[in-house]
Amino acid sequence: MTHADLIRNATQTLIAHVEELTTLDSAIGDGDHGLNMRRGALAIQAKLGELAGQSLNDALRSMGMTCMSTIGGSSGPVFGTLMVTLGKELPEPPTAASLAAALDAGIKALTRLGKAEVGQKTLLDVLDPVQKTLAAGGDDMIARVRQCALDSADATAQMDAIKGRASFLGERALGHVDPGSRSMALIIGAVCDSLQAPAPASPSSA
Repeated sequence: MTHADLIRNATQTLIAHVEELTTLDSAIGDGDHGLNMRRGALAIQAKLGELAGQSLNDALRSMGMTCMSTIGGSSGPVFGTLMVTLGKELPEPPTAASLAAALDAGIKALTRLGKAEVGQKTLLDVLDPVQKTLAAGGDDMIARVRQCALDSADATAQMDAIKGRASFLGERALGHVDPGSRSMALIIGAVCDSLQAPAPASPSSA
């Protein structure tokens, strides 16, 4: 499994969920999150050949810059900053502990960027528990990270929106999952699914 495979699977997952993300954002935002994320995913897929020839760190930085230039609204700078930060901080080959440290740096960068904090119905509410899960270590890490991301995104439905357009809705935002959190969970879930997928069987010799 190469990092190009992970990128392909993650971007394809976002594209496949464009309608779901659009519906989520239509309830508490501008309704364009799904289309914006699809635009970024397609732009990244168009560079897969180039990304495959780069190191993981360079690929992350390249994808971050692509997100910033192609994804509209606040999502471009947010997802772009996260990937650029991971590209700077993540050693190769990455481990659970080093990924936890890189994610911590990413969370701090996003906090500075958006003046947001954990608990305010943003993608930080997925990244923070995932980072803590990675830092804690233990068995079945990939499965636990995947479930943590999905559960944490679902939990944003019960949070008050403090940042973004949803904050203007007050209590009406309750009961709705944050679209950015769902996108983040889809990306993490796709990466985890790819890492857990069985390796293709080698051709049997005659």
